[in-house]
Amino acid sequence: MSRDQALAWYTEMLWAAVTAATPVVLTVVVVGLVIAIVQAATQVNDQAVAFGPKAFAAILALTVAGSFIIAEVGDFTTRCLEGLASVGAAAEQ
Repeated sequence: MSRDQALAWYTEMLWAAVTAATPVVLTVVVVGLVIAIVQAATQVNDQAVAFGPKAFAAILALTVAGSFIIAEVGDFTTRCLEGLASVGAAAEQ
């Protein structure tokens, strides 16, 4: 495997990770921002108040986007295994 191929696999791996994590991360960021605004307006600055809604939002986002995340990770895994098979076949020749 050349350096360019390894860099391409690394880039694809990072892109798959970002794509799979984006729905949950964005949901938690938006909920955290809303909670921060509410806490600033009500002057209730307790860490425990923010944890519950963010945890619920993360679980909800995983439930809603779970099939998308599994599809992305599954596609990447398939591409990896096909790439490994081609590297193995090239090494045997």
